[in-house]
Amino acid sequence: MRKILSNCPVSCFADEISVSLDRQIQVLNELGIKFVEFRSADGTGVADFTDEQAKEAKKRLDAAGIRVSAVGSPIGKIGIEDDFEAHMKKLQRIEHIADIFETPYIRMFSFYLPENADQKDYRDAVMKRMERMVQEAKASRLVLLHENEKGLYGDNAARCLDLMKEFYGDHFKATFDFANFIQCGQNTIEAYEMLKPYIEYVHVKDARMADGEVVPSGTGDGQLAEIFDKLDKSGYKGYLSLEPHLANFAGLANLEKDAAVRAENDTEKAFCVAYRALEGLLGRK
Repeated sequence: MRKILSNCPVSCFADEISVSLDRQIQVLNELGIKFVEFRSADGTGVADFTDEQAKEAKKRLDAAGIRVSAVGSPIGKIGIEDDFEAHMKKLQRIEHIADIFETPYIRMFSFYLPENADQKDYRDAVMKRMERMVQEAKASRLVLLHENEKGLYGDNAARCLDLMKEFYGDHFKATFDFANFIQCGQNTIEAYEMLKPYIEYVHVKDARMADGEVVPSGTGDGQLAEIFDKLDKSGYKGYLSLEPHLANFAGLANLEKDAAVRAENDTEKAFCVAYRALEGLLGRK
């Protein structure tokens, strides 16, 4: 298999390896992964880090030769009717942490809507909040990366495109998440064709359309191989950030002969399965 996306660095959500930052670093070094999308460590979510915790984490990562590709923040992952002013303060806090981590990128979302709501009824409220956040990022010279996810305003390709047409620019770009589109019943090739001018960052995980189950990359309905090929031909050079979500994957036993009973180290096993699957798709094995 030919190598593709050779200039794209692999990053990951290392908290899917272990709660412990030291163990995360150890496994990343064993696998040769040099970037992390920092979401949590040592039992604390990144939004709740103190300056001292962030500086200490950065010091430990630096010592291991690992850099932060993005802050895997929970910004925008609240209800559209929740307290937005408090959330803006959280965004400002995360911007400060991004500065400590020396990354311009902050992962974010576009608000949960009430169950069974008509998305059109909440579009104006979403756009007003997004405008505030994009302006805040602009003032801080940072980049918000919008992730598509089920249940949010920007869950399918059409509404992600709506957001991009409103706000795309130096401080607001798209993260493309294969599995999250599948879990919304969205064809990923169709989503890619709609969003390709706006994609700055890619989350690597796959899922089955039938039941939404997350599976190793290339074994589901995300059409990763086809879209990786399209990204390669387009000249994409951004991050490929591995987000396995396989710790409870029922098919892990089919890939790991000794995975009969799940134990504490199963998250490490699942992460390694996910990474090897990605290596195979990229022709890096």
